[in-house]
Amino acid sequence: MAHPCPCGKPAEYAACCGRHLDHGEPAPTAEALMRSRYTAFVLENEAYLLHTWQAAFRPSSVEFDAGAKWLGLDIKEFVTTGLQDGQDTAQVEFVARVRVAGRANRLHERSRFVCEDGQWRYVTAV
Repeated sequence: MAHPCPCGKPAEYAACCGRHLDHGEPAPTAEALMRSRYTAFVLENEAYLLHTWQAAFRPSSVEFDAGAKWLGLDIKEFVTTGLQDGQDTAQVEFVARVRVAGRANRLHERSRFVCEDGQWRYVTAV
């Protein structure tokens, strides 16, 4: 039975973000990494989130809100921002919607990403 991908793309999970979360395939773009990280939040996959965080900014753990229901992801803008210290960089602006304890919340963020040794990593919010 096919399961739609939580990231919002019209694709099956296994063919979309599942390639990255379950099979270790690096995300080909910062946007793909953003989508897979959103999916990791939906699935509460701490290991994937930590693995895809740039080491200099990586927290020791990720806390998930109990009973959170993720409602959707909307990518507003994806831009390659050039080179920094010889590495490709990009920014992704997104809106993620989540309901926690019956209250709907919107997380609107512009995130920075860097490609290190062929793997995109989340850096920080801008």
